[in-house]
Amino acid sequence: MQIGQLAAQTGTTTKTLRYYEGLGLIAQPARNRNGYRDYDDDAATRITFIRSGQALGLTLAEIRGLLAIREDGRTPCAAATSLLDDHLVELTTRIRDMQALRRDLRSLRDRAASLDATECLPDSVCHIINPGPCACAKHAGSSR
Repeated sequence: MQIGQLAAQTGTTTKTLRYYEGLGLIAQPARNRNGYRDYDDDAATRITFIRSGQALGLTLAEIRGLLAIREDGRTPCAAATSLLDDHLVELTTRIRDMQALRRDLRSLRDRAASLDATECLPDSVCHIINPGPCACAKHAGSSR
């Protein structure tokens, strides 16, 4: 099948397919007499795997590693499980960090509602985002 057909079948673009080829994620296809790429059905299976891996947060390097294990005649299940475990730990950490950021943003937003824009010192850009020492009586002694 030609590159445009493969792109349509797999929900990718021809540019993406050429990129995958360049990275060695999919094999260089045979060429027709007119020079057009002629992909076999295995290319679609491989691209579906690549896109599924990306959707799970795997990097192209990690996906390439799994593909290499398969090409070596072994099943990549143990390696895939290990990668997923690593990504779960990373995701859990990121979620925790994002929840802390949400708490901080809510707190800052609540504080911002009580601030007076006329009290924003001229040597700062915005006393909500970058609180500096406050000269106003309302916040004297507090560290914003």
